Amino acid sequence: MESPKPNGRGLSRRRAVGLLGAVGTATMTSLAGCLTGSRSDDDDDEETGSEDGSTLEFVHWWTAGGEEDAVEALLEGFLTQYGYDESRVSENPAPGGAGSALAAAVQSRLIDDSPPSVFQLWPGESLAPYTDSDVLADISDSWSTEMRETYLESVQALSRDGDGYVAVPINIHRLNNLFYNTAVVEDVGVEPATLTDPNDLLEAFEAVEDAGYVPLAHQTQDAWPTLQLWETVFVGLHGVESFRALLDRETEAPEPAIAETLELLVDYREYLSPDSDTLAWDQANGQVIAGDAAFTHQGDWAAGQYEATGLAYGEDWGHVAFPGTEGIYAMVLDSFVMPEPNPTPELTAEFLEYCGTVDAQERFNPPKGSIPPRTDVPIDAFPPFLVDQRAAFDASSSQPPTITHGSGVEPRAKSELEETFANLLENWNPEEATERIVEIL
Repeated sequence: MESPKPNGRGLSRRRAVGLLGAVGTATMTSLAGCLTGSRSDDDDDEETGSEDGSTLEFVHWWTAGGEEDAVEALLEGFLTQYGYDESRVSENPAPGGAGSALAAAVQSRLIDDSPPSVFQLWPGESLAPYTDSDVLADISDSWSTEMRETYLESVQALSRDGDGYVAVPINIHRLNNLFYNTAVVEDVGVEPATLTDPNDLLEAFEAVEDAGYVPLAHQTQDAWPTLQLWETVFVGLHGVESFRALLDRETEAPEPAIAETLELLVDYREYLSPDSDTLAWDQANGQVIAGDAAFTHQGDWAAGQYEATGLAYGEDWGHVAFPGTEGIYAMVLDSFVMPEPNPTPELTAEFLEYCGTVDAQERFNPPKGSIPPRTDVPIDAFPPFLVDQRAAFDASSSQPPTITHGSGVEPRAKSELEETFANLLENWNPEEATERIVEIL
């Protein structure tokens, strides 16, 4: 079968402008070279499809901790399922910027009519620039009856565009975790389970600092971890309904609540890692693993790093819901989408179908530190941490979307908020940041 001809369905000016507006022209230009696997003009005449030896170009941002192990397990399962050798898949990672590096590079390639086969994307509002620009295939055929019957309804809703499916989620992460080193908190005399309000952390941080440890391992090299911390603290202080109102375009942003949350972040600043501006998120997490720091706030993908280093859950490390968010499961989903036109349509469809299977989700989620979106995946053999996470999900009263990880706001707003928090990390001026957040939301 012949591959779809890019010239037969190139991006119109409207569609191209729609994609450029998602992350900004300057960002797109600076990051356009991040992905090196684009097709040449000579490839237009090559045949593609699962039967002819074509190669699936898989673009993702997973390069840290247990993430690499999760990708390896997923791809091994896919190759085994279809009897392919390793040459049938080419990974093309684009890490950095909480997904913005990948988005900029992929969108540039879409505009150049040289898309990859499949790429990672958060479902929900993050899909909007792509669906509005009509560059994603309807992959409803890849959603088997079994998938439709076993996937959580809330996850399916985030995977759709109108009547059709455009994404296949592979996992569910929880954002509102507070991880800790057990030996450190016991030495200090802090009991994480007794912290019930984000303000309670200040007293705990002071005790940790007095004992000679880093209170909060956190990276400020990039803006997204602080944006992520801010939205979690916001929920802890003001509740889920206020957070949903914050995301509601029809409702005026609650300025006093925004300001109060930012002011508490400024207080937290005094207790951050002294080298926070030189760390990546996994390096900050590594300070907790090493016993140099007491706490870190991160999504439960951080748990994969604990497991990979051999620390025992419940003995060497633990976690609680971030103070004030007990009973809440702030969801971060990872999914895969199929650009259209596609260089390997049959192979891409096979990969997406596989990602929706029990086998794929059994392989991927344990090393990733996440739970499966299918309800029939047996998790008894999962690590105890993930068994507890599934129980927490099932018992949760609310599963709000997130800003930092794309399900709660469109990419343009996310990008502007990241810029706002980058400025906050330079000047620590909560009044200025409050004014800008109100403008954006």
